[in-house]
Amino acid sequence: MQQERVLIKGAGDLASGVAHRLFQCGVVPIMTELAEPLVVRRRVSFAEAVYQGETTVEGVKALRVKTADEAIAWQERGVIPVLVDPDDRSLESLKPTYYVEATIRKRNDGLTKDKAPFVIALGPGFCAGKDVHAVVETKRGHDLGRVIYQGYAIADTGIPGEVGGYRQERLLRAPVSGVFSACREIGDQVTKGESVGTVDGQPVNAQIAGIVRGLVKDGISVTAGLKIGDVDPRLERAYCYTISDKARAIGGGVLEAMLHFAMLRNNIEKNTHRPQPIRSS
Repeated sequence: MQQERVLIKGAGDLASGVAHRLFQCGVVPIMTELAEPLVVRRRVSFAEAVYQGETTVEGVKALRVKTADEAIAWQERGVIPVLVDPDDRSLESLKPTYYVEATIRKRNDGLTKDKAPFVIALGPGFCAGKDVHAVVETKRGHDLGRVIYQGYAIADTGIPGEVGGYRQERLLRAPVSGVFSACREIGDQVTKGESVGTVDGQPVNAQIAGIVRGLVKDGISVTAGLKIGDVDPRLERAYCYTISDKARAIGGGVLEAMLHFAMLRNNIEKNTHRPQPIRSS
């Protein structure tokens, strides 16, 4: 499987957790992203390479590239390439064996099993066995990371997972549409009601006390109601810079699905090439 190409669509924190786990197992994926990623947990997202040119997450380096050929060259050198390609225009050149839909859009905008020999999607909105070959559960709880081969993941409830006893309160959302201007940074400690920035002059205030675990890039355009930050009440600054338990579990699910498909294919090839008995006339 090491010599087969893996394409991960999306390079946010969950997609990056998948990429990191694959990398640690000897598989260097290629990742694609938007020209202006709206990533909140930027310190643990390979999408940050789009803005910075390169980034490192827990010792693993990613580099922004401009072409599919450049992506292949860096992948072969053991560096995760991040290519701006939201429309999959490079798909024909990359020819991945495994295609992982990791944008967490929670809906299917036309993804089919034709993207690659094996297509894996993360979270709700995709039907395993119909739209894709497998779906990995992304909802926290008993089934987090489970690989589904028939049917759907748990439907999106719109309610974020609980962290330190808080759900909606820990999120920072844009009060209006406009340009976000930050006055605090990821890793800063804030009090309840303290401003972390503004959107077109309208304040974005923390609803709880804690550590700013995630924040979209300063100067980026956002829409009203968009999640633009995350305050962690556990006051563990290290959590800002390390992959979450959720991302690691999902990464394990993707790895399991890939190994499962590789095993099935190998079994088919063995049976196909098995010598057939000579029948007497």
